[in-house]
Parts: sequence; structure tokens; C-alpha cells
Amino acid sequence: MEKTIEISGKQVNFKSSGAIPKRYKMQFQRDFFKDLISLGVMNQETGELTEAKQLELASRIDFDVFFDIAWTLAKTADNSIPDPLAWLDGFDEFPIMEIVPELQDMIASSISSSKKK
Repeated sequence: MEKTIEISGKQVNFKSSGAIPKRYKMQFQRDFFKDLISLGVMNQETGELTEAKQLELASRIDFDVFFDIAWTLAKTADNSIPDPLAWLDGFDEFPIMEIVPELQDMIASSISSSKKK
């Protein structure tokens, strides 16, 4: 699965493949699937949340994981992109909370099964 998103005026390609978990682990020395599970706090039924509850939930989210997954998907699409920090420095802004929803299908495809029941 491939997708192009405009970030800070630049067209950025992202690609999901079977190599995502390995590339992620090679770069960040963390398990891709464990990190995805750690983001599960975002999938909770939230309903109406008080500001205090929103802050408490946000405090449990490791936003580095989002940046790292975005970099891994971009690196899979374009092997010439630099290391994560240099890549992020190339953007005037990187609105991760706008980018993640754009990448959700790609992330889901990397962990879903194609086996039919």
C-alpha cells in the first residue's frame, strides 16, 4: 500500500510492506508490534472527556512512536531519505496528529491478516 501526503509544502511518499517491522527494529531497536500495542490507549472508547482526562490520556502516549512509524513508512517508500532527525529537520512543521490519521490504513495493513475465514 502506498500513499503521498503533503507535509509542510512537500509531497512525501509512504509505503507499507512486509519489511516494516524489521526496518523499524533495525532503526529504533524497538519492537514494532509492541509499540503499536502501546498506542492502544488511543483506541479506547472516550465519549465525553474532561480536559483533565484528555491530558491524562495524552500523557500516556509516546509520540516518538508516531514519528518513528511515519519515518519507517517514508523510508520504505524512498530509501534515500536521511536518518529520522535529519528527515524531520527538513520540514518547517510536522503536524503528527494530522498525519497519523492519513497513515492509519497503512499501519493497519501491516498488522492485519489476509487469511479469509
